[in-house]
Amino acid sequence: MSTGISLAGWKTQIFESLLGFLPDWVQITVLALVVVAVLAHYVVKIKRKIAHRRAVRSGQPIHAAAQYGQGSGADYLGPYAPEAQRPAPAQQQSGTDFLGAYAPQQRPGDGSA
Repeated sequence: MSTGISLAGWKTQIFESLLGFLPDWVQITVLALVVVAVLAHYVVKIKRKIAHRRAVRSGQPIHAAAQYGQGSGADYLGPYAPEAQRPAPAQQQSGTDFLGAYAPQQRPGDGSA
């Protein structure tokens, strides 16, 4: 019971139309190379992200061209960029220091004293 409608996705149809006239072993080789290229891209991306995090945590200077995530829209704000905040040198910051308006309010009597 066939309706004559192809259920293959557009990516599959493009792949089949480009490589359909080639022998099976060439199609399999090309597909394997594409998969290896995609996996290699993800591995390199993850390695760079880990190296960036390690450099930031250890306090090493990071070269501007090697910064993770460089090239976002925030890099081009110019005069509209928020002013840089300098952390207090005597205090060590934690994740709660950046909550802003979402930080829990201090109540009288709370805290360890």
